[in-house]
Amino acid sequence: MARLPSSAFLKAASLSASRRAASQSFSRSGLRYASSSSSTTASENVLASKTAIASATLFTAGSIAWYAHLYGTLPFVGEVHASSPAEDGLHPANWPFDHKGLFDSYDHASIRRGYQVYREVCAACHSLDRIAWRNLVGVSHSVDEVKAMAEEVEYTDGPNDAGEMFQRPGKLSDYMPAPYANEEAARAGNAGALPPDLSLMAKARHGGADYIFSLLTGYVDPPAGVKVLEGLNYNPYFPGGAIAMARVLFDGLVEFEDGTPATTSQMGKDVATFLSWAAEPEHDERKKYGLKAVILFSALTAVSLYVKRFKWSVIKSRKILYTPPETKGH
Repeated sequence: MARLPSSAFLKAASLSASRRAASQSFSRSGLRYASSSSSTTASENVLASKTAIASATLFTAGSIAWYAHLYGTLPFVGEVHASSPAEDGLHPANWPFDHKGLFDSYDHASIRRGYQVYREVCAACHSLDRIAWRNLVGVSHSVDEVKAMAEEVEYTDGPNDAGEMFQRPGKLSDYMPAPYANEEAARAGNAGALPPDLSLMAKARHGGADYIFSLLTGYVDPPAGVKVLEGLNYNPYFPGGAIAMARVLFDGLVEFEDGTPATTSQMGKDVATFLSWAAEPEHDERKKYGLKAVILFSALTAVSLYVKRFKWSVIKSRKILYTPPETKGH
């Protein structure tokens, strides 16, 4: 050791010092990378947990809303009513109408028969203010048939060149005629009761077509202990059970053009279908557009997922390695 020059000791000391500095730098760098990696993993876990919570919340809220839409009340939530269930009316059964399915359209033959029932039975008291003659074209009748039916009705028009109002035959652009001139006349002709307009009746009542069919075919004698005032009729599907409208559908009341037997249930089903169409004439087109949209967006979603996976596969499958810097001796 005594024979070694002093320069050798200086070189050895400097080399060991540089190695210690490199090791400290690498350990600090490793700590930083480990810290950033752990923070990234923690943030991803938090984001995933929040997404799961939001998805579960939306699913739960949607399920509750859909159940309440179908059945009106929730089985696990108590409700307090000032009235009895009978005063709300009996809940109608779920009848198998042809247009209820996701991919089903209206039965247009039933719409035609339903309009005949409305015209010969219901139109004596109930109006259909939102339906024009032209709406029937291509749905239940041809153009010539609708023109002939419209011309049978006289409409007040004008003024003419002399400034006077005049009567003219109906046109396709005219709306269905009302049975009464005003609300007072309607109440006077029905013992004070106002017959409602039927344009949106299928949407205005819970149950829609099921309610209309059940109401028209649900007239029965009042049960024991139930008193119905004079001039009213008992129907369990009507709120309160007492309705001013008497039973209007009886077997053989109308004669259908296509030879279908005019039973009470058949007429109730057809007029319920017609009023469902009157409340939602765009029903068939809406389902067509909806099916097209589902197919289109499904294809776009598949393409987007494929492109995303193809474009990001290189980045998501890459492996990052750390190579420490080489130390240079002095």
